[in-house]
Amino acid sequence: MYKHQGRKRTLHDNLRIAIILSFVAGIVNVSGFLFLKQLTTNVTGHFALFINDVANFEFWHGTVYLLYILSFLMGSFVSSFLIEFFKRNKRLNVYVIPVFIETVILVTVAVLASLVLFDYPDLIACLLLFSMGLQNSYVTKVSDAVVRTTHLTGLFTDLGIELSYLLFKKRYPNRSKIKDSIRLRIYIISFFFIGGIFGGFVYSTLAFEMYTLIFAAVVLIANLLYDGIKFKVVSMRRRNFRKRLKLRNH
Repeated sequence: MYKHQGRKRTLHDNLRIAIILSFVAGIVNVSGFLFLKQLTTNVTGHFALFINDVANFEFWHGTVYLLYILSFLMGSFVSSFLIEFFKRNKRLNVYVIPVFIETVILVTVAVLASLVLFDYPDLIACLLLFSMGLQNSYVTKVSDAVVRTTHLTGLFTDLGIELSYLLFKKRYPNRSKIKDSIRLRIYIISFFFIGGIFGGFVYSTLAFEMYTLIFAAVVLIANLLYDGIKFKVVSMRRRNFRKRLKLRNH
């Protein structure tokens, strides 16, 4: 899922990463909102609130929303920096690093939110926004900006545009590509919604509260393990196939 980048990526690769990460983002979104009454996967609303406070000369109050925005920005920056910094290391899957950091943050917030961090809700919000900045950055880079999973505004916009293309057959003849793109966006929106439903059920009905974030972390780790095992299996098969070819040639 993370091995193939750019032109090597297939629709299947993008669908899989979209399903996993939009589901995780849905869990984080609902858990963060129920606990903090703040959005924790995107900064659009925070930017509006920040502008409102500045317009009303409530600069100190507005700095909280500025911190939220900068946390998301910093997460995106750190994710991209780490990927570029370790890119030359061919033995290392550079995308594992930001995914692992995101997992650590989610587990840390889940464990400490009801204990140490309960009196620091703004810190919790900043950590969750940082983790979503990480995610949005690495999924954007690995998919070459095809997949975005932490907010839906742009997705609904693109979905509406592409649906309209289907009504103009002569102007947009490459219908299979358009349909693949529509399918991808529907998957992201659907699994963000499913992740939110799951997160809300576990948070409220099962009373896990912020421990719900551990489920999101488990999904990330399980996916990394699956990806690593699958890559090793495929590599072993290729090596064995090459050995058999050499033996036949000899």
